[in-house]
Amino acid sequence: MKRICAFFALLFAVTACRTAQPDVKTSDAPSKPWTPTVTQNVAIPAVPSTVVATAADSTGPITLARVLDIALENNPRTREAWLTARAAEAAVGSEQAAWLPEVDLDASVARVKAAGGSSQTSIGPSLALTYLLFDFGGRDARVEQARQTLIASDFLHNQAIQDVILQTQQAYYQYLDAKAQLAAQSATLSERKTSLDAAEARHNAGVATIADVLQARTALSQAQLTYDTIEGNLRAIEGALATAMGVSPTTRFEVGELPNDVPANDVSDAIDVLIDAAQRARPDLAASRAFAERASARIREVRSSFLPRVVTSASTGFNIGNGGERSTPYSAAVGLSFPLFTGWRNRYDVRQAELEAELAREQLRDLSQQVSLDVWTSYYGLRTARQRLATSRDLLNSAQQSADVARARYREGVGTIVDVLTAQSALETARAEEVQSRADWFLSLAQLAHDTGRLNR
Repeated sequence: MKRICAFFALLFAVTACRTAQPDVKTSDAPSKPWTPTVTQNVAIPAVPSTVVATAADSTGPITLARVLDIALENNPRTREAWLTARAAEAAVGSEQAAWLPEVDLDASVARVKAAGGSSQTSIGPSLALTYLLFDFGGRDARVEQARQTLIASDFLHNQAIQDVILQTQQAYYQYLDAKAQLAAQSATLSERKTSLDAAEARHNAGVATIADVLQARTALSQAQLTYDTIEGNLRAIEGALATAMGVSPTTRFEVGELPNDVPANDVSDAIDVLIDAAQRARPDLAASRAFAERASARIREVRSSFLPRVVTSASTGFNIGNGGERSTPYSAAVGLSFPLFTGWRNRYDVRQAELEAELAREQLRDLSQQVSLDVWTSYYGLRTARQRLATSRDLLNSAQQSADVARARYREGVGTIVDVLTAQSALETARAEEVQSRADWFLSLAQLAHDTGRLNR
């Protein structure tokens, strides 16, 4: 019995350095991104976060920062990704348990009746231990697969956070855009009413025909129809913003205004610098690298399956017979198993694992190229948005001056109502373009930050 106890103590001492606690931890909450530690294979350098803020203060309308906080806390996509990572963390612990022995406690009560009519009752608890000593790396490979799955899940959690931030920012600035468009169209309505009043006054004075009044009235109705359409779109976008925040579409909240002053400076970093940063910082690309590592570990696991396995086992018990006899049987053994022939199954399993690893590497290469294209597209999208902002403001100034001149000429009787309505129509378009260009700049900036992996809280 002492020998068995000593054997158990030695075995536990040898395996004490192998813990069932995973060395990769998920984040503390669904709204918090995961930070890789220095022990991970895939090292991702820290990059500065990009947060686009509005001019609204904390005591006024809801700010973008507050909107993002609510979205990260309530949007189900962040929680889904977080729970997936938590499940992967538990799977690592399950696989690491293979480095510890398994101990089973059994107990039995048996009554045996002999041919002569005598019977015997025995009670026997027993303790059995089994431990895998060596399997040519199969156990290590299974642990590594679970570990890489966990790393990939944590990176996908980070990607989900960035996706939710982008989705929320897009809805937020689309809402501000629609709100500004509605205000711009309200100004157009006022101008069309003024034109109608001028046409009616000139008609009553006998210096204009009824055609002027009808044309002005038609233009006013068209402007009202556009206003109603924009207002409907505003309500739809309001529901989309609430949904992105993870709250009911019926939730009411006040937002600020689309900023008039846009810090539309050109992108300071060169495109190749941004692409290199995205290759390092994109969480989905890092997750794809982890999946490729997992596929390589799968090859090692499959190859170990047709190599020998060395297992040790030990057991002890305590039996009490019918007459009070007591015994303490024990045993210890070391066994080896070697699969001689499995119908070529192992050969095909290895081939399948190698092809899956090659597939994972090609998927990684495909995603890497897509990441570069995303950065390229969003980079020039932001530059185009900056140029459109300057051009649209020039267009708005010219259209405003043209409308003022046409309105003054009509009042003086040297212009026609067609000139006024045409100038006002051009001014309406210029207002809409200028508002849209401001919103597009913020949206393009958020898209570039997302595509380079820098879109954080």
